[in-house]
Amino acid sequence: MTAFASAFAHELTWPEYDAAMRDGQTPILIPIGSMEQHGHHMPLHVDVLLPTEFARRVALEIGALVAPPFTYGYKSHQKSGGGNHLPGTTSLDGATLVAALKDVIKEFVRHGARKVCLVNGHFENSWFIIEGIDLALRELRWDGITDVKIVVLSYWDFVHKEAIARLYPNGFPGWEIEHGGVLETSLMLALHPQLVHLDRALDVAPATFPPYDVYPVKPEWTPSSGTLSSPKEASVEKGHILLEVCTTGIAAALRTEFA
Repeated sequence: MTAFASAFAHELTWPEYDAAMRDGQTPILIPIGSMEQHGHHMPLHVDVLLPTEFARRVALEIGALVAPPFTYGYKSHQKSGGGNHLPGTTSLDGATLVAALKDVIKEFVRHGARKVCLVNGHFENSWFIIEGIDLALRELRWDGITDVKIVVLSYWDFVHKEAIARLYPNGFPGWEIEHGGVLETSLMLALHPQLVHLDRALDVAPATFPPYDVYPVKPEWTPSSGTLSSPKEASVEKGHILLEVCTTGIAAALRTEFA
């Protein structure tokens, strides 16, 4: 368990933060989300709230600190997030996200961090996170710093087959169309029920797409709800299953990598 006054780095005074970070032993967890529509039943910052909460829970278990989250992410892809054309979705160019990530990683290393984890909550961020890490590590090597380890993960990758069977007894539609569906809705019901309006959710069939992309996007390919599958089977109970499975898995992974 952490001995810090708060799991969130930005809630510490600078002397507290400095004492925690200067020797390189305290991991820093950076949540990375997006501002993206999540259907008629959930708010625009789901992809920020969820990785931030997973980071907080894991930080308390392994003695880490959580950085302020990235609240904007890369552009929504039609086949995984409904598309960047939908109202409310507010995105960064890839080069902007990469540059910001690189700078933030290098700053934490300057403070003393040598164990860094990027906790992703928005699928489309994935390759840009890797590019930001690669550039940061390259520039740190130029400065003679070679002892930094960075882990990048997405919380949904820790949902194992046994949990999937419990969450989707009628069949798993696949992560690529889970946007605004059972997974995210269940987690939000467990964590932020006041922000979920399940009575407004539209019960849509799982989205189907051709095996190619078209730009500009064809809006008619995206279900009118903005979600790519139905959230109607979401529940608080499923949310708690996901919280336990993902938190346990992430904490175990970081204990292994940051031992």
